[in-house]
Amino acid sequence: MKPIDPILLAVLNGRLVQIADEMDATLYRSAFNPIIAEAHDACHGLYHAQTGATLVQGTTGLPIFVGAMAFAVKSVIDKADRDGNLEPGDTYLFNDPYDGGTHLNDFRLVRPLFWSGKLFAWLASVGHWLDVGGNVPGNFNAKATECFQEGFRIPPVKLVRAGVIQQDIIDILGANSRVPQSNWGDLNGQLNALDLGERRVQALLKDYGGDLITSALDLLTARAEKLMRANIESLPDGTYSYDDFLDNDGITDAPLKIALDLSISGEKMLLDFSRSSPPCDGPLNIALSTTVACCYVALKHIFTDVPANAGCLAPIEFVIPNTTLLGVSAPRPVGGYTETILRVIDTVFGAFAKVAPQRANGSPFATINALSLSGWREHGRRWVMFCFFGGGLGGNPETDGLNHGNNPISTATIPPAEILESLYPVMFTQWALRPDSGGPGFNRGGLGAIYEIEALAQGATDVSLLGERGKFPPFGVNGGQSAALNRFTYQSAGGEHTPPLVSKITDIRIDAGQRVRLETPGGGGFGNPLTRDPARVVRDVNLGYVTRAAARKDYGVAIGEDGVLDAAATAILRSGAGR
Repeated sequence: MKPIDPILLAVLNGRLVQIADEMDATLYRSAFNPIIAEAHDACHGLYHAQTGATLVQGTTGLPIFVGAMAFAVKSVIDKADRDGNLEPGDTYLFNDPYDGGTHLNDFRLVRPLFWSGKLFAWLASVGHWLDVGGNVPGNFNAKATECFQEGFRIPPVKLVRAGVIQQDIIDILGANSRVPQSNWGDLNGQLNALDLGERRVQALLKDYGGDLITSALDLLTARAEKLMRANIESLPDGTYSYDDFLDNDGITDAPLKIALDLSISGEKMLLDFSRSSPPCDGPLNIALSTTVACCYVALKHIFTDVPANAGCLAPIEFVIPNTTLLGVSAPRPVGGYTETILRVIDTVFGAFAKVAPQRANGSPFATINALSLSGWREHGRRWVMFCFFGGGLGGNPETDGLNHGNNPISTATIPPAEILESLYPVMFTQWALRPDSGGPGFNRGGLGAIYEIEALAQGATDVSLLGERGKFPPFGVNGGQSAALNRFTYQSAGGEHTPPLVSKITDIRIDAGQRVRLETPGGGGFGNPLTRDPARVVRDVNLGYVTRAAARKDYGVAIGEDGVLDAAATAILRSGAGR
């Protein structure tokens, strides 16, 4: 590894990250699908020529994709080695969730990048396509018992051969979607992002040469590993366990355990998930590569100073048996992977709260609430609206949790109501913060939200939901309390209903004028709520974040109808005499 001037290394790192950011921006600005264009459910990066390990990721792409993409690129490398004849301009496409993917909607494009006649690295793009067949529009099928009910599965195939697109593959993709025009737009956006990335990397190589850039990438990876080892070594040795639960698998109303035993020994860490529930019948399973990817995301939230590349994981060992729901293979359904990876992240946060309580966070709301509405337009074209929704993040050592944020699996944004209303026959009749939804604490959990959506289409609108946290609330840490549970209701001729499985439902229809309503969880609290400054509680009440009744019950703070603190009554409440 050649020594490089630190200033030059910083310049090269900035330029490499900028390339990935430009690729992200190219797709965001050209995608047809609002989940990519507005929510930024996509990612790009540069990967090692032989191993597929992550070399560079952008700052705006989804971290969960970055973690899984190394496995995806390796699967393409293995196929290219088997098939031979790898050429400049080749591009592989696939969505296989068991071989470096996540779920069937996430399509990956992987392209070799050549320099001076040799393979230098791989460029990759991933984006969430709106619909890929299956039993349920949008593909979040809570009743799926095998992957064939979730959509069509594509192994790594050459979509582009030496710069020539293979129309047969395009035809197959188009024939297997309810909204082929949306997928076609997203595909072209991803291809354009790869084109731009290839030009930018080749310009960088032209400026500095392949040897220097290779040395810089090796050095950046080594530095990430060194920092991660130093962070782990600063923690107390021992084994720390945490268990959390999923509501159910969408088929049987029984909880699923996600169990972690986190062991620290010197500068190494072991994450053992052996005690987790076995594979389930419903779509809450995930593949091993997905489990590793979400652990990467969790650790990056904890060790924020470590650069985001493969060096992060070098000191980490994983035990993820295929006898658990975290290491499944085909044809186990995996469409609800978003819910399971959030619970895996929660177990990492929960175990780490025992390792270093002073650095712990309360649990985020930890469900994406994958809601799909679909139907037919007057002129006979199908429409499919898929969206995910926000909630509260956990209280932390420094501040209250963020109100109405997104989950830690991503840097995605929640699509604006105006965009969704302009594209689909729906109207949001409420989009507001949810009072009393944040977990009480010295630093309060962030608030969840209330979303109410009215159907406008004249025909029936099909509705499906795949969510979580309807039975097991986001937990607090260090004496902080849990947040509110997730709640979903829908209207029909018989009145208002809730799903029998609380957080999951398919096969319901609503008519024009009828509504569905989501009340999302907040984040867990940090620290004893009775130690929170009463002035902060008064502010929360006056802003509508906390009701007067909850201020009294959870924080021991008495507030008059005029919004003013009753100091004497508060002192009695906090002494225990008035509680």
